[in-house]
This record gives sequence, C-alpha cells and structure tokens, in this order.
Amino acid sequence: QFPMLKPLTRAGGRRYYRPADVALIAEIDRLLHHEGFTIRGARQALGGKGGKGVPPAVERVTEEIDRPIGAALTEETFVSLRELRDDLSRALQNG
Repeated sequence: QFPMLKPLTRAGGRRYYRPADVALIAEIDRLLHHEGFTIRGARQALGGKGGKGVPPAVERVTEEIDRPIGAALTEETFVSLRELRDDLSRALQNG
C-alpha cells in the first residue's frame, strides 16, 4: 500500500527495517489511526505514489544517520539519539 516503504530483504525473505523505515511506519500509523486519513490520503500526504516526499520524522532519522561520527559521540548527539529512540518507541506503543 505504501511504495515508499522499502525495507531491506535478508536471506530467506526476512525483512530488515532500518530506523528510517520505522519512522516512516510511525508516520503512516499517525496519519491512519490518529489523523483519520484514508490509505490513499496518507499515501498522498507522504508524497504520492512515487514516494518522493519525506515525512519530518523520517527526515530527522536520516539526518542523524548521515551525520559523520567522530572517534566518539558527543554528549549532544548521544542525547539527541536517545530522544529519537524514545520518540519512536512511544509512537509504536501508541499505535
């Protein structure tokens, strides 16, 4: 239903969901179950059938992943990643 969701496929057909995939799923859940969108409406809100739009939650995860990591994580980055993890956990539990 959502062509923009493309988890990696492992051996035996098992799906591997990256943090950006989980954030997209949380955004889909929010649109469908909390905002009252139809599947078609949620798909359009996320950028249409081509999946070119990027929801803010997915953009935030992508920025964190793409940020270069030095020898050690800075305290600010560590706190930011922890907050992101907690946000995703709450989003999944509320679904």
